[in-house]
Amino acid sequence: MNSRHGNSLPFGNTHRNVGLLAACQALLMTNNSTLIAINGLAGLALAPNPSLATLPVTCWVVGGALATMSASQYMKRVGRQSGLIRGASIGIVGALICAAAIWQASFWLLCFGALVFGGFNAFGQYYRFVATEVSPPDFRATAVSLVLAGGLVGGILGPTTSRVTVDLAGPRYMGAYLVLIAFVLLTMAILARIRIPDLSAAEQAATGRPMSEIARQPKYVVAVLCGALSYGVMNFLMTSTPIAMGICGHPFGDAAFVFSAHVVAMFAPSFVTGSLIKRFGTIPVMLAGAALNIAAIGVALAGIAVANFWWALVLLGVGWNFLYIGATALLTETYRPEERAKAQGVNEFAIFAMMAISSLSSGMIVTNAGWDRVNYSAVPLIAMVILSLGFLSIQNRRIKI
Repeated sequence: MNSRHGNSLPFGNTHRNVGLLAACQALLMTNNSTLIAINGLAGLALAPNPSLATLPVTCWVVGGALATMSASQYMKRVGRQSGLIRGASIGIVGALICAAAIWQASFWLLCFGALVFGGFNAFGQYYRFVATEVSPPDFRATAVSLVLAGGLVGGILGPTTSRVTVDLAGPRYMGAYLVLIAFVLLTMAILARIRIPDLSAAEQAATGRPMSEIARQPKYVVAVLCGALSYGVMNFLMTSTPIAMGICGHPFGDAAFVFSAHVVAMFAPSFVTGSLIKRFGTIPVMLAGAALNIAAIGVALAGIAVANFWWALVLLGVGWNFLYIGATALLTETYRPEERAKAQGVNEFAIFAMMAISSLSSGMIVTNAGWDRVNYSAVPLIAMVILSLGFLSIQNRRIKI
């Protein structure tokens, strides 16, 4: 049945489904924040060259990029629920490979394991879209916010788990990778309880408009651009932070503390972001997010104390939240139900591609040119976000006139 109009699922179940999706998001972010916290450091310990330290993070992102289009099309064919559950099982394989890589002290096997684990992340990134498909139109922005708010748990649990498990078993970091399997299994159990409406047979067979026509919409272009750039800037600064803090002489515990605060800042605003969008509009909230990113860079450039890193990443997290939720809300206004697989798939591929570029380049820049250069390099990307939002605002005024 038509998931956009909810013919197969009464919207009375919306809050239950959104709550379960938020739980899945919490577990996804627990895994992701753990991976980000340890992948760069494990990479630095095993890499043949320090400039390759963030390559495992990049491989994790590339794995998501390679899988995202096929994940979207696969879920269109077999249904959201079956697709998400089977996609989660990829995470178990990836975690086992990463643990084996640590046991064997193999940098390249670690990169491969991270690449495989990225396939699970590709499926998990669709939780927020599923929330819009089980919600009435006036609740969709709030549904996206609430699902992403689940990441707040991951922001606390992930870094905490990494601190406890980093030396739990075998060589350092191996225990942290093995614990990820338990979170994946719990995710699969929760996904089995969610009632997700599938597309009708007619909608599954329909292709809708060509992707070129969808992509010509200014709103679609701006949504994809802002979503990708906001994630790119956030990932660029976030990935290099543990390495920069290590270079500055701060212990791993401080880096985990800063990273935990950052992930909390990414998702805690989600409880109010949907309401802010409904009150002030999508574009003003996104512009506020861009301003917070600029402020984060200013704080980062002001010093190398733990407080500077902490405040910079907190501001960066809140800014990302406003931009990412706003971009998602914009995107859902640009496609029909039968077009969602390709429209969402292209968007997610753009995000993963930007994440891959940002994670690899951040490691190279921070180890070769320093933390200041990393921050200066992010400024042009934020400027592009501001300019694109200004363009869309002008376009919207012309339409109203």
